[in-house]
Amino acid sequence: MANVLGNTFENKYAAELIATAKAIATPGKGILAADESTGTIGKRLSSIGMPNEEVHRRELREMLFTSPGIENYISGVILYEETLYQNSSDGTPFVKMLQSKNIIPGIKVDKGVVPLAGTDGETETQGIDDLGKRCAKYYEQGARFAKWRAVLKIGNGCPSELSIHQNAYTLARYAVLCQENGLVPIVEPEILSDGTHGIDVCAAVTERVLAACYKALADMHVLLEGTLLKPNMVLSGAEGPKADVTTAGYLTARTLTRTVPAAVPGIMFLSGGQSEEEATAHLAAMNMIEGVKKPWTLSFSFGRALQASALKAWGGKKENFKAGQEAFLVRAKANSEATLGKGDLTATGESLYVKDYKY
Repeated sequence: MANVLGNTFENKYAAELIATAKAIATPGKGILAADESTGTIGKRLSSIGMPNEEVHRRELREMLFTSPGIENYISGVILYEETLYQNSSDGTPFVKMLQSKNIIPGIKVDKGVVPLAGTDGETETQGIDDLGKRCAKYYEQGARFAKWRAVLKIGNGCPSELSIHQNAYTLARYAVLCQENGLVPIVEPEILSDGTHGIDVCAAVTERVLAACYKALADMHVLLEGTLLKPNMVLSGAEGPKADVTTAGYLTARTLTRTVPAAVPGIMFLSGGQSEEEATAHLAAMNMIEGVKKPWTLSFSFGRALQASALKAWGGKKENFKAGQEAFLVRAKANSEATLGKGDLTATGESLYVKDYKY
């Protein structure tokens, strides 16, 4: 990590950070985001008639993590703090279970959003105060990467310059604190799909936001080779005029080439409430686009878009455990192929969109 004078800021974890980020961004593999808060996973469980109890939260995660062959498609799993310290039903710590499959455990480290003073309902993310100490603790437990979600919105003059600046510099501060404690930071500036705007507006706003983020990361001397990006795809607003899959794939790839340095090894997209099939189709489309330079792996970090059909197939019943795993693996394989520019570009399926989505 060098400043403008060329001096190097030593980080004892530098080589490890670079290796970890590169491993997560392995072509053909992506991230399972299983970092839902206790409240959010409770909503998932209630949809299949299960109470929000620790044993059931563990059962859901265990179903996913023990899916046969998961390691063929998944390189990393983002965990919630509870899950980082949980054991499976046979007593094996989830961290060790994942590591035995060469899957890298990660951890959600932000503490949610709060209103950003001086704005029209915009937000900033909290949790920076004790982050260094928490990262050290999570590293000791076996986590090797982290996630921090910033939330921005489009419409009525938003995102404001204040919102863009504040969230970019908080993400950069988070990133450097993670790297000082051995964790690869996933930088996640999510622009919500709420709104009636068209895809061109989303492309322009995404460019502004990502440009600001990489300016902040440079200012904070973050080692880019030891980071990953988790952005929104460039899409129309949820209530706006829908663009075709190929156009969305092209505009997403173009936006990234204009803003994301080649030093970043992987871009792991969030699904943003798309249906499982839509998210996969858009991922495949951007990897199929020719004539646009893509120096990074374009992959996935999906939560709902990997779990929705698995949750339904399982239904919380022991006899459906295998069916849930099979449904999960269908989605994991489809997204793995999409990262390699293969698959169906038909964007169908049940929308998973939730307005003003919170974890």
